[in-house]
This record gives sequence, C-alpha cells and structure tokens, in this order.
Amino acid sequence: MGSKNKLKRFRENKTFGNVIQPTRQEVVDGDFSYRGRWSEYFGNDLPIVLELGCGKGEYTVGLARKFPDRNYIGVDIKGARFWRGAKTAVEEGLKQVAFLRSQIELIDLLFAENEVSEIWITFPDPQIKYKRTKHRLINERFLDKYRSILKDDGVVHLKTDSEFMHGYALGLLHGLRQEVLYANHNVYVNEGSPPEVLEIQTFYENQYLEEGKPITYIKFRLS
Repeated sequence: MGSKNKLKRFRENKTFGNVIQPTRQEVVDGDFSYRGRWSEYFGNDLPIVLELGCGKGEYTVGLARKFPDRNYIGVDIKGARFWRGAKTAVEEGLKQVAFLRSQIELIDLLFAENEVSEIWITFPDPQIKYKRTKHRLINERFLDKYRSILKDDGVVHLKTDSEFMHGYALGLLHGLRQEVLYANHNVYVNEGSPPEVLEIQTFYENQYLEEGKPITYIKFRLS
C-alpha cells in the first residue's frame, strides 16, 4: 500500500465515529476514558466481543452481521488496515461495531476486569523464532492479560493456518491446566466447528486455503 493511500485512510479514520485512537501515553497513564465504561460508549449493556490483531476487521464485521445482540471491538495498531472494516461498518449501519487503534500488549489498560465476554484471535503471526515468543499473542503473559479482562465464563477463540501455533497453544493450555472446550486441526475437513468459524473467512484465510493449508481452531476458557 502506498504512503498516499495510507495517509488518506488515516484521515478518513478520523471522520469515522466508530474509530477510537488513544495515544499510548494516555492509556499507560490510566487516562483512557472508555476503560470500564464501554457500555456507555455503545449505549447498552450487551456482551463485548474483541477481535485482537483484527487486520481488515473481517471477523469483527462478520460476527456483528451474524450476532447483532453483542458489541464488537476490533483492536489493531495498524489503522490503515482496519479502515476497511470501519468503513464497511459505517456503510452498513452496524452500530454495535468499533475499532480501537492500540497495542494489544496494553489490552488490560484498555478494558477493565470482567468487562469482556469473548476474545477472537484470527491468524496471528506465530512468531516461530524463539527470540520472538514474547510477541506471540498466545503466551503465558498475554493469557494473564486476557484472563484479567474476561468475565468468569468468558472464552477465547484461536483460528490459525499455523499448525505450529495450534500445537503450541494446545500444549501451553494443557500445561497450565486451562479448559480446552473444543479443538479442530482442520476445520474444513473435520466436522464439528461452530458455523461462524466456517462461514466467516478473512482475506488471508482465502489465500491460505488456495495454498492448501489446513485451517485450525481452538476454543478455550481461562481460569
């Protein structure tokens, strides 16, 4: 994407009422006004569902279309990417959709305890190299952060094309004695996955399928 297109998207994001862009300092200093008050932002008390590393926001928008009785927030630091999802939500009048531009490492400063019902992590970078494991969205440090913002019955969904990430996540969850509710190492071959796993496909997922990569899925609860 050219720099002109990026700048155009950044400018357009500022005009969207569904895009929130706090500064890092604001979040770190505890001055982010929506933490613990997301129900006020949406004007309702519906369950809150996050898509972390949302990219173009396909799952955020897709879930909102399928389950309109919940609020959805796509979180990503790359605003030029989620511009597409934000624009689609505006065009379709999806009032229960928002996009938050911030680092996922700050997630526990963006949401309060017991404020989130579900988390979706779709096609994250597996960060295979050992030195990059601290950036893996499924690691012990990030799981602690997710646990702190999730309701007691809250769940996490991981959908990935990386067999490494799938196996690593299962091993980590079992090692930490967390509750794996469902796991499937090839959702389009093995039956049993929820409809939203099969029916909502991201741009990159379609590329992976064309390459013949199996798509994996895990649903788990943190205690």
